[in-house]
Amino acid sequence: MSARLGELLVKEKLISQDQLKQALEYQKQHGGRLGTALVKMGLVTDDEVTAVLSRQYGVPSINLKYYEVDPTVVKLIPQETAVRYQIVPLSRVGSTLTIAMTDPTNVFAMDDIKFMTGFNVEPVVASESAISEAISKFYGENASVQELDKVMKDLAGEETDLELAGEEEQMDLASLEKAADEAPIIKLANLILTDSMRKGASDIHIEPYEKEFRVRFRIDGILQPVMNPPMKLKDALTSRLKIMAKLDISEKRLPQDGRIMIKFSKDGKKKELDFRVSTVPTLYGEKIVLRLLDKENLRLDMTKLGFEQESLTKFERNILRPYGMVLVTGPTGSGKTNTLYSSVSRLNSLETNIMTAEDPVEFQLAGVNQVQMKEQIGLNFAAALRAFLRQDPNIILVGEIRDFETAEIAVKAALTGHLVLSTLHTNDAPSTISRLMNMGIEPFLVATSVNLICAQRLVRRICANCKEQFPLPEQTILDAGFTPEEAKTTQIFHGKGCNICNNSGYKGRVGLYEVMEITDDLKELILVGASAMELKKKAIESGMITLRRSGLIKAAAGATTLEEVLRETVL
Repeated sequence: MSARLGELLVKEKLISQDQLKQALEYQKQHGGRLGTALVKMGLVTDDEVTAVLSRQYGVPSINLKYYEVDPTVVKLIPQETAVRYQIVPLSRVGSTLTIAMTDPTNVFAMDDIKFMTGFNVEPVVASESAISEAISKFYGENASVQELDKVMKDLAGEETDLELAGEEEQMDLASLEKAADEAPIIKLANLILTDSMRKGASDIHIEPYEKEFRVRFRIDGILQPVMNPPMKLKDALTSRLKIMAKLDISEKRLPQDGRIMIKFSKDGKKKELDFRVSTVPTLYGEKIVLRLLDKENLRLDMTKLGFEQESLTKFERNILRPYGMVLVTGPTGSGKTNTLYSSVSRLNSLETNIMTAEDPVEFQLAGVNQVQMKEQIGLNFAAALRAFLRQDPNIILVGEIRDFETAEIAVKAALTGHLVLSTLHTNDAPSTISRLMNMGIEPFLVATSVNLICAQRLVRRICANCKEQFPLPEQTILDAGFTPEEAKTTQIFHGKGCNICNNSGYKGRVGLYEVMEITDDLKELILVGASAMELKKKAIESGMITLRRSGLIKAAAGATTLEEVLRETVL
């Protein structure tokens, strides 16, 4: 395209052959496209370049400054694709999608978009500066794709402010920074890690497929595509991350787990980040998932987690008891660890001996004795629990009750003067009782040892910047679980979508909590082997706020949308 554009401009007598040579030299030194180089040098204008391309290829030209772009059409093409091909989707009529391009001869771009959207593609020409402005306007700034582009084009860019840190002490990796000037893989790995922090991601997914290599971030609980590095970088990027996590790069057939600890400079301040790394062999290579463990995102103030006041009162009352068991339940990624750490932080004092068995230890808490499980040498939850009982503990935290042996020891500990905190994977609070019994724990032991069960979920919070009222039919509000009286007065909100929330309408998350205190009435039901449904009915009569009700309260308060509540809870 560059050579053709230069020849066309010389042919049209807009520039001389000497000026073309100067522009090509400028392009070699500064990077970018020839058209941009010519405009920066003042040899031609943007309009002249687009007019020449329009005439040569018989494609209409357009001035994007005066064109009204349909926002719904913008969503058809991911930002990474728009930046890679320098295109902006403009409008759709029937099965034809019109896109503005800097290079109307790029058949690969048109084929890719046709395959991606299922529409026929009609190109128009626009200047490179206008397209860059339009991408920033409609998609917002995106560090990853811009920097990825820079990494791939220019290996001698700025040094990244990233250092690896060792398990015990932070290693000085000046050599890593030096190598970053020559190795695009190191820069790309560093970019992915630091950009996940900037975007507030909780997980990074690096996934190889037959004809695609993609990187996705989980932001506010939802996976979002971020970039598609070239396929040829697949093995190199995988190896780089495994080296950083101190894993065996020669072992590609078995899953591996590791950890990356880094120091990162942001706004002149040093941040410490911790990534938990998991690799799994798939058909087309190893998939890597990195969980970002950022201490700054850990909320240890229980009043700010999202508990309703009556639920929080019950929860605090039971964790302050001298013995018994408090269980936090929910699926992976529902914030159980945060709730447990908040509980431990609330109980942590000079007078208490707190022991935790975790797999893995996600955050380090001052004054708490944390033990990392190592299954390969026989250090599992049950073995750790047995050892803890000889360590004169006041409070024991067990990362997860997975089997009868762990459950049995935890129950015995709760009955012999210790407060035991733990997690289970169940759908709601009442079904946790049935789960413990199914594991083989006797009903009388469950009834006497368990103080409280807290089931929880995380839902996305409405973006405060673009929050607006969202009128819904009264029947829809009724069907969600509101009473007829509430349905008449309840106002539901949603996020319209803006640059701050990346047009998703959501920013951050809030917890839904179902707190079931084991009262005397519930103990009687447990002793006679009542079902989860009967326990739930009795708990609601005793004032338990269910997960659905907790969600409805937050939707009515404008914290989340009804759609999020229905997605995460059942009536």
